[in-house]
Amino acid sequence: MANHPADLNFLETKIDALIRLCHQLTEENQMLREEQADLMSERSHLLEKNSLARTRIEGIVQRLKSIEAGSQQYE
Repeated sequence: MANHPADLNFLETKIDALIRLCHQLTEENQMLREEQADLMSERSHLLEKNSLARTRIEGIVQRLKSIEAGSQQYE
């Protein structure tokens, strides 16, 4: 059964490989979580900029409409 030194060495090798894989996946998971947090922060910033741009454009459109309405009064 598993009492042979070769079997124990094989099992030990497989366990070591699983431990390394577990560490690798833990590190990768941490990196992905950090990347996700960065992307969420960037998304929030871009949404804020988009909202600001929309507000400014709406203001410009309103001013243009006012100018147009004022010029039509003098025609």
